[in-house]
Amino acid sequence: MDSIIPLLSDPAAWAALVTLVVMEVVLGIDNLIFISILSNKLPEDQRQRVRRIGIGLALIMRLALLSIIAWLVSLTQPVFEVMGHAFSWKDMILIAGGLFLVWKATKEIHHSVDPVPSKSHDLLDKKDVMISNAGAAIFQIILLDLVFSIDSILTAVGMTDHLPIMVVAVITAVIVMLLAADPLANFIAKNPTVVMLALGFLLMIGMVLIADGFGFHVPKGYIYAAMAFSAGVEALNMMARRRSAKKAAEGAKH
Repeated sequence: MDSIIPLLSDPAAWAALVTLVVMEVVLGIDNLIFISILSNKLPEDQRQRVRRIGIGLALIMRLALLSIIAWLVSLTQPVFEVMGHAFSWKDMILIAGGLFLVWKATKEIHHSVDPVPSKSHDLLDKKDVMISNAGAAIFQIILLDLVFSIDSILTAVGMTDHLPIMVVAVITAVIVMLLAADPLANFIAKNPTVVMLALGFLLMIGMVLIADGFGFHVPKGYIYAAMAFSAGVEALNMMARRRSAKKAAEGAKH
């Protein structure tokens, strides 16, 4: 408690907290999109439970990583070199997570756009139904939670030295994710074009993680600006479709 009280009267600490909360919430969007898409493939009675378990695991993982923060920072130390470029454990985790995201997003896009039913395709769909249970979904969520949690905590370490500020920021961000999870998942499920847009986001995030792992840092602001622009264009498309449908319905009445 003695270490927290001085921070309450420090304007710089409050500024760091607000900045870090915003950053953690933005970083949590990636995690939330993945959880929403994955949970929407489950039977309806399991979706909310899996989303809550996934977000709860994200919180536990982040707090656990904060408790071993000294070890976590050591993950940024070089482990080996390839053609003059040094790779750390953090780099390898980001590359593995990025490859998993690219594979998952590509697979879901293929299932969404492949219009030709075939015997092999039907067998693949049946296999997907078999493996798309709550346990399999939670396992995949845990894998991505680990990647996003490490990225989140290392971002927090780079912004402040105060552990209480990191803990409050992480908990606040996860609470926001918990509140937004069901509305976002329901919105994605009801709008097929938004599903494709979200899968495109995951594909882009996966490529950014891979690039980060190879030492090519892409500023997060560019990524989220592109995502916001794409979401804005899709919102205009949705408005245009609704107005066209409304006019068509009015024309049919007359």
